[in-house]
Amino acid sequence: MKIYRVGGAVRDKLLNYFSDENDWLVVGATPEKMVELGYLPVGNDFPVFIKPDTGEEYALARTERKSGHGYGGFTFHAAADVSLEEDLVRRDLTINAMAEDEDGQLYDPYQGQADLEKKILRHVSDAFTEDPLRVLRVARFAARYHHLGFTIAPETIELMSAIASSGELDYLVAERVWKETERALGERSPDVYVDVLRQCGALDVLFPEVSRLFGVPQRADYHPEIDTGIHTLMALQQSVRLSDSSKIRFAVLVHDLGKGITPDHVLPSHRGHEARGVPLVNDVCDRFKVPNDVRQLALVVTEYHLMCHKALELKPETIVNLLKGVGALKSRDRLEDFILCCEADARGRTGFEDRTYPSSDYLRAAVDGISNISVADLVEAGLDGAEIGRQLHMRRIAHMSEIKQQYPNK
Repeated sequence: MKIYRVGGAVRDKLLNYFSDENDWLVVGATPEKMVELGYLPVGNDFPVFIKPDTGEEYALARTERKSGHGYGGFTFHAAADVSLEEDLVRRDLTINAMAEDEDGQLYDPYQGQADLEKKILRHVSDAFTEDPLRVLRVARFAARYHHLGFTIAPETIELMSAIASSGELDYLVAERVWKETERALGERSPDVYVDVLRQCGALDVLFPEVSRLFGVPQRADYHPEIDTGIHTLMALQQSVRLSDSSKIRFAVLVHDLGKGITPDHVLPSHRGHEARGVPLVNDVCDRFKVPNDVRQLALVVTEYHLMCHKALELKPETIVNLLKGVGALKSRDRLEDFILCCEADARGRTGFEDRTYPSSDYLRAAVDGISNISVADLVEAGLDGAEIGRQLHMRRIAHMSEIKQQYPNK
């Protein structure tokens, strides 16, 4: 029985890149032996065990055979006679098919270290095409290491394209697609994830609402970059500068979906794209079972981002309604998330990348001011029922008018 550290921990150690992963592979053992040694079995499809004192996972070396569709369409064989090389060859990329033993010796049968030095993401074998989830994983690794200069090998892109055109992506479990996408959005270059999926045809299959943005023109005076898809990628880049939250980055990714269905005869104008985008965002969230808090932020950014850009021009009552609509009067965090998304959108344009965003401080001042209006004072004044709500709304508008006067040149 031998134990190896495998996968991401080995890869990132060689790259001197931070990693909190620790995957362990056990060669030469049986499930019975692992239990006898005190490991706790947790795997359903193949033998995986938890080491009680560390909580880390240990998987028995295994081989696999394609037996159905999608990520789960495999039959696994785990036994004491499965070698280290047999286990590693089933992995996705050469840089993920390395192992390190307990003495720190590196095992690299598929030249992963050489590909690290060349900064190449390359598949291990043609068995790569058997697992459609690998399309998303490679795109995520491209987003993770793009800033280091990594690119995808042309032959690997070809296999990813073959998977995308095969229909296999349709069999992916929704939660797996969202998990990979959420992780990719949290990487250094989430725009690269979207771009790679587009290159291989997977974006059109999984996220057609995003894919159709590319090639759609916008008014050059507002968007010098013209193309809506390019603007979306630029806005994603700006969101990275502003926040490390995947939730914020997802909202930025989908905020302009309504522009993808603007009638051709009114282009490059996109009047009303905010309202058109709301059901499309819901469609994406339904399809991939996106968590509710992520959905809610994406919806309010889609519906209200244009109002946020124009905040300094809006009437006091419209500002109050905007703040209520985005939930800013109930949660300061909701306001901050909303503002960051809108700022990323505003700066995600050619020549606007480093512009200030005056709406941010204005809306913060607005919330600070009108949040001080007390419902208790209204009750004490003898109001009740619907009259409390009406008077609260009117007082907020009046106070907003005073705040607006502090911006006389806006």
